[in-house]
Formats: sequence, C-alpha cells, structure tokens
Amino acid sequence: MAPRMDRFPIVIRLRPMFRWFYILILLVCSSAQAAPGAAPTDDVDSFLHDKGLLTQLAEMRQTVAGQAHQVVDRTSDLVVTAMGFLGVPYRRGGNSAETGFDCSGFVRNIYQQTLGLLLTRQASEQAASTEKIDQKDLQPGDLVFFNTMRRAFSHVGIYVGDGKFIHSPRSGGKVRVEDMQESYWQKRFNGARRVAPEAQAGNAQAAALQAAAEVQATPTPR
Repeated sequence: MAPRMDRFPIVIRLRPMFRWFYILILLVCSSAQAAPGAAPTDDVDSFLHDKGLLTQLAEMRQTVAGQAHQVVDRTSDLVVTAMGFLGVPYRRGGNSAETGFDCSGFVRNIYQQTLGLLLTRQASEQAASTEKIDQKDLQPGDLVFFNTMRRAFSHVGIYVGDGKFIHSPRSGGKVRVEDMQESYWQKRFNGARRVAPEAQAGNAQAAALQAAAEVQATPTPR
C-alpha cells in the first residue's frame, strides 16, 4: 500500500529575504478566496493599497534595480580599467604603469584606481582577505588565483568573463588576457575570490592604517 502523502508534510525552508514575499502571497490568496466573484486584479490591488504595500514593493524594486546597476557599473569599470593596461611590462614589485606591474601589484592598482580600494599587497594576502566563491560563480571583476611558483595562491589575475582573465604574467612578459581553460592554467588553478561590498570599507581602512604605519616607521632623513 502506498503511504498517504498527508502524513509526510512538505517543509520548505525559505531564505529570510523571501519569507516576507511568501507571507504576502498567502495573504493575497486568502483575500481573493474570501471575496469570490470579485475581479482578482482589483482585489489584489485593493489589498496591497490598504496595507500600504504597493509603495513598499515599488521602493524595494527601485532598491534592487539600483544595486544591480551599481554591481554592473563596478565590474564594467574594473574590466575596462584593466584592459587599458594591456601591454604594460612585468616588473617584480611594480605597482604602476610607469614602472611596470607584478601580478598582485596590477590587481591592487586596478582596484585602487577604479574603486578607491587598497587591497593587500601580496597575492596570498589578497586571497586570504577576500570572499571565497566557486569557479562557476565567477563574474567580471572577481579575482582568480593560481599556483605558479610551487606555492598556493602565488599568482593572481582579474576575471574578465567568458572563461578569461587579465594579469601581469612573469618576468619578460606583459599584461595580457589568458584563457583559464588552457591546460597550464587549469592544472594550477587555486580558487576564485570576490571583494565583497560589505568588506570593502574594512579592507580599505585596514590598508590605509597599514600605509600610515609604514610612513611613520620610515626614518626621517637628516
């Protein structure tokens, strides 16, 4: 005999941000059922208007749309800025187009120019101070890390989309775009990271304090 399905209630776990919408839908459905014969659209609009929810929904849509535009603008700016440095030569310890870049110096410069954010200096430190994400979730502007020196997170680049990233490769090389699907990079891929918006202010403040401390520790010439 097949088990009765009513003995096994289905439990749906909702994320906090969706619970409000789920409750709203239930209330709307209940309201529509309680007034048969009325036009469904009118009932829903009247219910939302009476509860003052139309304004809240409109504001929420505007907020979500604004945040989406900000994310798109931020990632687009990062990629465009990075592409502007194609061909700049590699230089170990380099932080600028004038002197040349190493890999982490390139990433740090792009984030500073585009977002006014000072990332930590070394590739391994950048990996440790940013948010871990899955490779399938990569978006333009995210960071990708590789083991190119027999050491985890010894190389970093900026993801530009379509499975490709831009970086300053090695001595004798120049800033260029590479395909992550090439066997060399596939074998050495260490992980992906994202500079989370909520972490940007904290990272910037920490970097600024570190820079100030370095300045204070520098001996004054006599």
